[in-house]
Parts: sequence; C-alpha cells; structure tokens
Amino acid sequence: MKLISRSTAVQGGLLALFFVAAALPLAGQGPNPISRGTLDGEWPTYGGDLASRRYSPLDQINATNFNKLEIAWRFKTENLGPTPEFQYQSTPLMVKGTLYITAGSRRAAVAIDAATGEMKWMHSIDEGDRGRAAPRRLSGRGLAYWTDGTEERVLYVTPGYQLIALDAATGDRVPGFGKGGIVDLKLEMDQEMDLVTGEAGLHAAPIVSGNTIVVGAAHVEGGAPKSKTNQKGFVRGYDARTGKRLWIFHTIPMKGEFGNETWEKDSWTYTGNAGVWAQMTIDEESNTLFMPVELPTGDYYGGHRPGDTLFGESLVAVDLNTGKRKWHYQLVHHGIWDFDIPCAPILADLSVDGRTIKAVAQPTKQGWVYVFDRLTGQPVWPIEERPVEKGDVPGEQYAPTQPFVTKPPPFDRQGVSIDDLIDFTPELRAEAVKLVQQYKIGPLFTPPVVSKWEGPRATLMLPNATGGANWQGGSLDPETNYLYIFSNTNPTALGLAPGDGVKSDMLFVRGFASDPTDKSGRPAFPNTNVQGLPLIKPPYGRITALDLNEGTMAWQIAHGETPDVIKNHPALKGLNLPRTGRQGRIGVLTTKTLVIAGEGGVNSTPQGRGAMLRAYNKATGDEVGAVYMPAPQTGSPMTYRLNGEQYITVSVSAPGVAGELIAYRLGK
Repeated sequence: MKLISRSTAVQGGLLALFFVAAALPLAGQGPNPISRGTLDGEWPTYGGDLASRRYSPLDQINATNFNKLEIAWRFKTENLGPTPEFQYQSTPLMVKGTLYITAGSRRAAVAIDAATGEMKWMHSIDEGDRGRAAPRRLSGRGLAYWTDGTEERVLYVTPGYQLIALDAATGDRVPGFGKGGIVDLKLEMDQEMDLVTGEAGLHAAPIVSGNTIVVGAAHVEGGAPKSKTNQKGFVRGYDARTGKRLWIFHTIPMKGEFGNETWEKDSWTYTGNAGVWAQMTIDEESNTLFMPVELPTGDYYGGHRPGDTLFGESLVAVDLNTGKRKWHYQLVHHGIWDFDIPCAPILADLSVDGRTIKAVAQPTKQGWVYVFDRLTGQPVWPIEERPVEKGDVPGEQYAPTQPFVTKPPPFDRQGVSIDDLIDFTPELRAEAVKLVQQYKIGPLFTPPVVSKWEGPRATLMLPNATGGANWQGGSLDPETNYLYIFSNTNPTALGLAPGDGVKSDMLFVRGFASDPTDKSGRPAFPNTNVQGLPLIKPPYGRITALDLNEGTMAWQIAHGETPDVIKNHPALKGLNLPRTGRQGRIGVLTTKTLVIAGEGGVNSTPQGRGAMLRAYNKATGDEVGAVYMPAPQTGSPMTYRLNGEQYITVSVSAPGVAGELIAYRLGK
C-alpha cells in the first residue's frame, strides 16, 4: 500500500495566542464579542468561543448554591414545525441580552429574550421535497453570529442545505447576501448535485471569524451505503457580507492535489463522504481553521477505496482566508470502524515539561485525545505507529499500522476482553462469557468480520461506533488545562454482509447472518445483553478529567444515576449496586468552579420521572449539587450573565416529550 507522511507541517513558525482577550476593536464598538468569547458573560459562538472550550469564568452559581437553582423560564418548540421534535440537540448563543437558537422539526431560527424567555422573532422556510429528502433533518445543533461593529447577523444552515443570513435585530433575511439572503450550498461544490435529492446537509452550526463563514457537510449514515459512489463532503468558506464563495477545500483530493496519490486505483473519482459534519475551531491569531474530517464512503468496508485515503479521519489545519492546507494528521488509516472525528478540536496553551505549547486537542470516538502543536502539527507526546491485526474480508485492504496515543490515557475502555464483561454475580458473568463465544473480540482496531451464523456473528468493539466522544465533544478549563469529557461505554457489533442483500453495489456493507431456522431469511441482529442487562460492566456513562499539562488522568466518575431497568432487575435483587452512569449524548459545561452536565435517559427522581442536571467540583469530580429536569439533556448546556444574574440553559427532550430549552437561575 502506498503511504505518504503521516503528518505534514506548515513551514516556519507563526506566533499565536490561544484566546484573543485583546482582540482588535471594531470601529466605534469596542472588542468584537465573537473574539471576546465568554469573557463578558456572553456566549457568542456554539462552543462559547472560537477555541471551542465550552468554558465560562462565571461563578455566581457555585457549589454552595447549585441546589437552589430554579427554572427561570421554559421555551417550548413543538409548534415550530409540522410535527414536534423529540431529539432536540441545539445550544443557544447569547449576545447583548438575546439568545439565538435553532428549534423545531423544520429548523427555525429563533431570537429569545434572555431574561424572560419571550420569543422576539422566528424565521423558517418550507423547503418542500428538498427538506423531506435531506440527510440531516430536524433542528440541528445551532447557528452562528456575525458583526462588523455596525451590522449584526445570524447565520444558519437549513435541513435542505441552504445558508441563510438574517438581521439579528429583526429576523429578516439580508437582501445583499446571496440571493435574497440565501446561499444554495448544493451549488458551487465542484461536483454535480441534484438540488432536491443530492446527499448533502448539516446538523452543525457554521463558524465565522472576521469576514469568513465556514460550512461543512454531512451525509446519510454510512453503515450500508446504496453505492460506493457518493457526493463528496467538501468544506467551503464564504464572504460574511455577500455570501460569495471564497474558497473550497477538497477533503478528497482531486488529481494533482496533495494526498491524491493515497487514493489507489483512482478511487478518488467516485468515492464520496469525507465531510466535516462536526463543529470546527478557529485560532484567530494564526488565522487557522481546524477541520475534523470523517470517513470516506463505507463506514465498515473500504475495499472500494484502497489506500490510506487522505483526508479521511484526519485533523486538517487550513488558512482561514484561503482554505490552503497548513498541516494535517491522519488519526486512522484506511478506516473500517466508523471512527469519524466527531467533534470540535479544542485550543489550549499548555505548559509541558517547562515548555509553553500552543496546542490543539482532538477528542475522538476511539477514546483518545490527540494533542498537537497547533502551529506545526507535531504531536505534543509521541503517537506511535503500531502493527494491527489484518482481517480476512474479501477485497478489503488493511492498513498494516495505526497511530496509538501514548499520552494522555484513553478516557474510555478500548477493545473487548473477558475482563470487561458484566460481573454483578457469578451467574451473570458465566452467561456473558458463553455469549461472547459467538463473537470475535480483541483490542482496539480488531477488524470487522463477515457475519456467519455459526460464528463469529460480528466483531464486538469498544468504544462503540458512536463513541467514546461524539458530536458534543469536551470542555477545557484554561486556568488548569483540565479537559472534561463525557463518554458512553457500550459495545457495537460489527458484522458485514454482501451488499446485494440491500441492493447496494458495494461488495460488503454492515449486516448480519440469518438464523437458518428462521424461514423468513431475515438477518438476525446480534444479542449483546445478558437477561436484558448490558453485556459490559459499568460505568455506562462517565465524565473524565484529563490534565493536558501532564498528559495524565486527573479523575473519572460515573455520570448519571443507575437506570431503573438495572436497579430493579430481579437478577440483581439484594445487591448494593454502585452508581452505573447513564447513556446519552452529553455535552459538559465548565465554569469558574464547576463541571455541569445533565443526565441521559428518563428515570425515577425524587421529583418524579425525568433526569437531573448535575454539578461537580472541577478539581476533584465530587458531586456538589443536582436539580431536576423534566426530560434528559439532549443539547449541550451553556451559561451567561444578564442584569447581574447568571443563567444556565440546557435543551431537553425524550420520546414523547417534545424539545424545549430550559433556563435556570438562583431563586430569589
């Protein structure tokens, strides 16, 4: 297999500041709120600041009073669309006393009074068949704010993949932006794409700095693609004033471009995906955009895309104004595990062995945080290329080595062994050991198998295909350089079956063998539980604190009370169970003294069915408070200050419970 350098650095050194506390002032307006981030008690970007730290220095809400939080207001979303939404993932911005958020099943942009929760304006468009065919529907995860010191705009991407610019004060479309305030993102994409059915969309918020808006691309989930040929997820920069395309970065390099030779047998010509569906990050001082790129087409089978296939599963640093590559690092070569880079990289100014390093830290599904010098792309600690197992799936080409992080340690379990199996009782352990005999188990990067009823039916993988980390990412405390991250612990069964079984032109897709006694011939989805209990021992949801100065783990806790289905299971009657934590897509928020995160899943609480918003001492992980939520957290929390009061918001929803944004503040 032809390989090229695993990391390529920009020539020369650029001086950079991690956080722009002294941003250039705008004419007559003082510092740009986007560049100031959360320093003034606002939350002007999806990640709080352009460094994606999800940190605020506010401390009015602390360990002594967290339990005194009360609901200040609730903003319900069920009427913002033709049907209610039950998976509400959006996080609001707060600028100058107004919250901006996406909401509802048609993805409306909404302005909300930050003190009262009253809606100021709402903008929505009915995209008809284009919206119904969209690969990424519903409300998405948020939007962006832009100002030049005079004009203020809100920017968001619709389900049908259109970029809309709105007047932040009125919600009216900006007439000088694109065509009537809209840029069609299915155009100017350097490929042919049907404007209705073309497979490109986005859940993430755009990111903007200076006069450049950056937009990524997402596709249908790729476990069983219809074809090895698909749309390519190129990344583009647009002028924030006019909507004109400024540049495009080909995440699948074209002929003659850097990295094209890693696509063997001209597979770059037809392979798609390799988008950036996650949030991105900007270092304003070095004018660098950091892009976390996903897999090319085929999450679990790469036989149609031989080679290392740059820039799949790579962190890529580009010039914000031009889109030109500065450096890249491929975290997985020729991926076949769905280890998309799922979340925003985080900027940090580290002190490592007496050296100050301007760093970028990338959390991943596989449970590692990869840490690089953000100016050069060189790893802060060694990342070792180690041999990994070669599989036997016909037509597959396996990378002989994969990068292994040496520091910091993984924040979740990697690989499956007998020691990982449930052990509440000897009987449950014995049943679990018998069950896994149907599967292939092994360390991280154990390859998928062609599913056979007589075995192995699949490869069991930890972390699972959704992580580890996922879109919610992590949070960084710039005072200590502790990085806090939630992760799930739950195995994925990776089996492959012939693509013709699902009318795909791929040789293999994700699938499972049929029970020969089942006359229907339907594939039998593998059983990965023991008497209805998880196959793997807890915790099932955890929060980890990593010290990025030392490259060590500071603490790790189970996050979330033990689910009722485990606590009340008859096989566990009489046992004193530890807190197991709960599954979810849980983003964390860090403040001056606390780490704050809501639970996933509906459960019994002292206040009735619902979930709890929990606060932890950020130095030790000790829980210091918890308040009731009527539904579990499904969108990452944020905080802001208004009229001398600190607020915390969190988006919640559940099956049968339509999404709403809840704002908490201390009781009067």
